[in-house]
Amino acid sequence: MDRDYAEPLDVPALAREALMSAGHFQRSFRAAYGETPYSYLMTRRIERAKTLLRRGDLSVTEVCMEVGCTSLGSFSARFTQLVGETPSAYRERDHAEGAAIPACIAKLYTRPVKGDK
Repeated sequence: MDRDYAEPLDVPALAREALMSAGHFQRSFRAAYGETPYSYLMTRRIERAKTLLRRGDLSVTEVCMEVGCTSLGSFSARFTQLVGETPSAYRERDHAEGAAIPACIAKLYTRPVKGDK
């Protein structure tokens, strides 16, 4: 899921790979990661979207499609929930302050965290 975040989520296929039923896979995934496979995938997509939006050369709609989301409304709602601001507001904000930070470190500190936002 981390590498193929832009692909559709196919829980039954993932469960087959893990030699589990779909239900057992989802329960086991949640126990291990603290969230459902779909929630985990959306977090990875939002994480990548933040990187693309910081670049500033793509529209919010283009970023939405690039990360594998098919609904701009759902993408925007989830982005706002995880990041605390709309994708458009995030894109327009100045990100120059963090430009000198190595990508591996920036990723750690800018990772979206599901919370009560």
